[in-house]
Amino acid sequence: MDRASDPAAGKPRQRLVVTPVTGHFGADVSGVRLDRPLAPDTLTALRRALRRHRVLFFRRQALTHGQQTGLARRFGPLAPAHPWQEPVPGHPFIHALATGGSRPAGAEEQHRARWRTPDYLSGWHADITAAVDPPSFCILRAATVPSRGGDTTWADLVTAYQQLSEPLRRFLDELTAEHRYMVGYVPFGVTDTASRTATAAGLVAHHPVVRVLPESGLRALFVNPAFTSHINELSPPESRRILDLVFAHMTRPEFSVRHRWEAGDVAVWDNRATVHIAPEDHEHLGEVRTMYRVFVAGSPALGPTGRTSTAVSGPRYQAAGPRTEG
Repeated sequence: MDRASDPAAGKPRQRLVVTPVTGHFGADVSGVRLDRPLAPDTLTALRRALRRHRVLFFRRQALTHGQQTGLARRFGPLAPAHPWQEPVPGHPFIHALATGGSRPAGAEEQHRARWRTPDYLSGWHADITAAVDPPSFCILRAATVPSRGGDTTWADLVTAYQQLSEPLRRFLDELTAEHRYMVGYVPFGVTDTASRTATAAGLVAHHPVVRVLPESGLRALFVNPAFTSHINELSPPESRRILDLVFAHMTRPEFSVRHRWEAGDVAVWDNRATVHIAPEDHEHLGEVRTMYRVFVAGSPALGPTGRTSTAVSGPRYQAAGPRTEG
């Protein structure tokens, strides 16, 4: 358990408590109000906790859009809200993730309705890895949550890499992979607006299969089922089998943490060292789930052998949107 206090006139103002929630990663953080300015030592402790635990959970913070944006800025310059989703009016760095509220009639229509929502059916993914410079950190807050269901789950790609055999780690260290939109999502029909818009964004990148985290030097797997289409140095059958092996390994239960949301909760995670999966168990309830997300700008990945991310098509993501709050 990590602790830090903020000095104020010689007395502690806030006492930060970081409590790990699984055997490998993820931590609950208490004793801090995110709607208030953070003292330098508190911010240093939060950054240290994020580097160590990779996902941090803050309960019942109830931030405004402006406060969420301000919190994100504490971790670095902001990236655009999303390459193909509209931002919240007046807040160009925030976008909404809203599901539920209606129940399609009939089992077959419910099934088809689910597959018309690519945001929530892309499977395990890190955000925007089709860009050459995906976001480094993500800040997600819960505004409205269903009475049950709606949990988000993350997987730890640092521990997953470490628990591969040494020969396989050495093999993966040498490889790169292509990332693009809609790899893990196949919609019903050809008129799906979201899939057309995502494809038109034109973001395709090659990334190292293993990424070195600059702050710690730790290595993390940097592939995911939603965006990674193939390994560049392998034949298609070899690529498919290696990716299937890696995907199955990195999403094993012992590498995961699941968060049960309450209204006002905030999660902050390292998008370079984790993947996550959105819930699929609440749509049929007819209850609204509304979340708001902010991205912290990232940079091209660096692999263990010195290979770096390259853009196949599309601009650098963090340069593609507004740079000031509207």
